[in-house]
Amino acid sequence: MLHKKINSPILFFVLILSSFNLSAAPIILPSAPGIDSVEIDEQKAISIANTSYNSHDVNFLQMMIMHHDQAIVMTRLAPTRTNSKNILDLAGRIDTSQDDEMQFMKSWLQDRNESFNHTHDQNMMKMAGMASPEEINELKNSKGVEFDKLFLKLMIHHHDGAIEMADELRDQPGSAYDPILNEFVADLINDQAVEIERMNGLLIGLSNDPRANLSPGLYHADEAINNLEKLVSLKKPTGFFDPSNPMELRPQDSTNKNLSDPDTLKSIEQKSKNNRYPMLSFSNTDMAFRDNILVAGSYHGFNIYQLDEEGIPFLMSSVICPGGQGDVSIVGDLLIMSVEQNRGRTDCGLEGVNSEPSKERFRGIRIFDISNLLKPKQVGLVQTCRGSHTHSVVNTDLDDQKIIVYNSGTSNVRDQEELESCFEDIPGDNRTALFRIDIIEIPINNPEQSKIVSSPTVFADNESGVLAGLWRGGDHGDDTQRTSRTDECHDITVFPSANLAAGACSGNGILFDITDPYNPKRLDVVTDTGFAYWHSATFNNDGTKVVFTDEWGGGGRPRCRAWDPLNWGANAVYDILDKKLIFKSHYKMPAPQKESENCVAHNGSIIPIPGKDLFVQAWYQGGISLMDFTDSSNPIEVGYFDRGPIDADNLITGGYWSVYYYQGKIYATEIVRGLDVFQLTESEFITQEQIDLAAKAYPAYGPKNVFNPQQQVPMLWPD
Repeated sequence: MLHKKINSPILFFVLILSSFNLSAAPIILPSAPGIDSVEIDEQKAISIANTSYNSHDVNFLQMMIMHHDQAIVMTRLAPTRTNSKNILDLAGRIDTSQDDEMQFMKSWLQDRNESFNHTHDQNMMKMAGMASPEEINELKNSKGVEFDKLFLKLMIHHHDGAIEMADELRDQPGSAYDPILNEFVADLINDQAVEIERMNGLLIGLSNDPRANLSPGLYHADEAINNLEKLVSLKKPTGFFDPSNPMELRPQDSTNKNLSDPDTLKSIEQKSKNNRYPMLSFSNTDMAFRDNILVAGSYHGFNIYQLDEEGIPFLMSSVICPGGQGDVSIVGDLLIMSVEQNRGRTDCGLEGVNSEPSKERFRGIRIFDISNLLKPKQVGLVQTCRGSHTHSVVNTDLDDQKIIVYNSGTSNVRDQEELESCFEDIPGDNRTALFRIDIIEIPINNPEQSKIVSSPTVFADNESGVLAGLWRGGDHGDDTQRTSRTDECHDITVFPSANLAAGACSGNGILFDITDPYNPKRLDVVTDTGFAYWHSATFNNDGTKVVFTDEWGGGGRPRCRAWDPLNWGANAVYDILDKKLIFKSHYKMPAPQKESENCVAHNGSIIPIPGKDLFVQAWYQGGISLMDFTDSSNPIEVGYFDRGPIDADNLITGGYWSVYYYQGKIYATEIVRGLDVFQLTESEFITQEQIDLAAKAYPAYGPKNVFNPQQQVPMLWPD
């Protein structure tokens, strides 16, 4: 091979020239369109390329210094305004920790030649949880227990705001990239959450409500009751709980090193987010009644009880058919059941179905023949694209011998390979299974021929036809709730005698005209800045009011803590005037609950007393609350029942799922324990005569002894 010798002076010259060209090449920083680019120096270019931190990190720390400074201002008010050792110890801890963190933040900024002072930038995050000057002044002017309560409320809100700011920082691209800052942010989130939990406990201790601070237990716990009498508590039947884990305590995911670290103290709610779940679930759910029969649904199937002359249930038979969530309705000898989970099978098998498309999977409406209560038989199936979370029996056409059902599916859209008619949310494709309800016909004499007859797009814009015509999701401004997008109804409660239906539809409350049940029309649509997820709807007995509920946190979170907003996770009472929904008030069960108690508004029913609007309602582990909303603008609590948490140290999804009044008794399905029965007692709010009249009430039309959760018939009373 021929090797060509390169002259050394020439090589040296080329290297010098290359170095000169590199250093001489301009570095350009463009600007907005139409504005000249600028040339920057090497130092500026190097600083731009430095990704160890960004402006969001700096802005966060500058604001957090101010945030911490206000916390210290509040803590230093405590020694001259309270003698509570708990509050003084708490204030001392917060003062020390906040001061230490401020020193760290200042040091971090100083090491990077960044200012401590915050410069307002409208593109940056806001300071959440800060007390207003008026609130600080009120705190300064309070003493004793009043100071303690206000201090705790303001400090909890303050800590929660710090967590919100930290979460928002982590949502910014490239933020908290610096390992030291990232660890600080993680510790801040965790430490503030643990401190909030402690403060909530102190705030509960200051409450004079008998329901505050009840001791825990699965079957034996402290109880508080007012204007109700508990008659019996029935445990779950055999086969409907795991005998090795009746509490349904969930193991932690050991693969999460942070949460499994024994030296890392986590809040109860944080730990619950790391739970692992089994394939089978045994949660009790909704109920339906016919004559002296009560059917209690479950994620695992359903149980049939016979009510004796005193209204006490006795188990007749249990039907194991997993699939969740197991909401039930009864029409004659047919039982209708909602199924939504991917593990549901057409044959009610226990082995579930794998994640691949399968013809064995069932999600939709099951139909059982219960003419033989000791041996119910599955006689019909209606597969749906999003399963069936709940359903509503709209009416029963005896002339045509068919049942019309509204189906509400809230799960993911099924694969077309599994169900050909299902289309996902593809932009521009109006065939999507989202933004619809299903209308199902069930032939009474041939339930095996049941089918979907239409899936109307009930949320479409009336002018443009755009399917996503209602709430698009997100918050409503500062200090408002993030509300889900309206692409489904969770519950639709029908009031056929008035041709009305009320839909609690994720992001909106909707009043429908169902004169033509196959073609529901929107009459009015409302939003609420405090609602996260519109969950259920109940008319009063006259059909002139609607109570909507908000399931903030999905039912599994503690949302009745002492510091939670009273219009979040609450009821909203509306009057119906000229076919419009007129907001009147909010109502939330008032007793503060612990971090280990999932609590939010859930299912209930009207108690039929002439001249009154009474609503008895489940609040999960918040117990039962009886609301009088006769004055729509001023609903009040007139009775309650509560018990301590299932477990003191773990957040277990338990408590009451549904609470319904039927023939003089109040029946309550408890998710983990079983079934409880109550009755009203005479009080300053309800007379014995009114209690007796409620027990004698009967439907204005149709079968005389039937109750289905999402179908309301006006009740009448004997002369």
